Amino acid sequence: MKRREFIKGAAVAGVATAAATTLAAPAISQGIKEIKMVTSWPKNFPGLGTTATQLAKRITTMSEGKLNVRVFAAGELVSAFESFDAVASGDADSYHAAEYYWQGKSKGFNFFASVPFGLTASELTAWIRFGGGQELWDELSAEFDIKPFLAGNTGVQMGGWFAKEINTVDDWKGLKFRMPGLGGEVLRRMGAAVVNLPGGEIFPALQSGAIDGTEWVGPWNDLAFGFYRIVKFYYWPGFHEPGTGLSFALNRKFWEGLTGTEKAIIESAAAAMNDFAYAEFNGRNADALKTLVEDHGVQLRKFSDEILNTVGGIAGEVVAETREEGGITARIYDSFIDFRKKAIGWSKLSEQAFANARSLPFKYG
Repeated sequence: MKRREFIKGAAVAGVATAAATTLAAPAISQGIKEIKMVTSWPKNFPGLGTTATQLAKRITTMSEGKLNVRVFAAGELVSAFESFDAVASGDADSYHAAEYYWQGKSKGFNFFASVPFGLTASELTAWIRFGGGQELWDELSAEFDIKPFLAGNTGVQMGGWFAKEINTVDDWKGLKFRMPGLGGEVLRRMGAAVVNLPGGEIFPALQSGAIDGTEWVGPWNDLAFGFYRIVKFYYWPGFHEPGTGLSFALNRKFWEGLTGTEKAIIESAAAAMNDFAYAEFNGRNADALKTLVEDHGVQLRKFSDEILNTVGGIAGEVVAETREEGGITARIYDSFIDFRKKAIGWSKLSEQAFANARSLPFKYG
């Protein structure tokens, strides 16, 4: 996250040069405010890149063009992991990303994306909107001059792609694996050699043998990236990311300079995209999984209970250690854990109980 990599070449150099002189403040022409959004996603990538693009269009449309959002994919202005710094410094107006990419700034950011064995998508949204999460997120982000919002969710992710079967805990030892966030630290403690790569760098790393396996998102996104061309074992469940929130965040000074109406438009658009993206991931994953298995010979495998139990215990230690950072992170952890306990209790009687009942072998339809 310390590096700043600008794409070179004649076509992009012009954009970068223009950006250097115009990014510092939004262009205001005839009452139109331009919002430059940098993202952590490849250009137009299904589900992630397209969510950012759709959010931009929604804000622009809802404001009748008064807020004109321009989207720059990872690498077009800044690299994927530099989005936060660009917005914090005012070099860009907003970003669309996943907050665990910023754990080097504060471990507290992990909780607003996903932590291993944490909250599902609906639970995360409930904590942020009704459990005090948004207030804590605002307080943490304000330290970096940023105002954040939920603006998407992938739902439960898959456990990842592997060149070989993972049957025991020992099979993780020495495995070169791509996984971000606290999930990566869990795998390190299981003996894996973990790396964090932005989306656009995963396939070539897998192809070259620089990594032995990777997690990304789920069937829809994984099909688009073509991981099945290199490795065939596809594991579930994704213990590391049970419901990953995507964030839309603005430079705080820019945010405070907006009118009440403009703020309401942005807040409403982000909330709408949070629900829309989650529905789209769930709507497209089933068909994509069918294609991976039936058309591309992908082998589905479930992590054993032995592995999940071991991972769960280590995950509990890793997540708890974030509290040692103190300050706002300790308060985020306490709030998150308290809400998680309540969510588990309710889930056992609601969604989990219903899912178990629906799986019984009765005739239906």
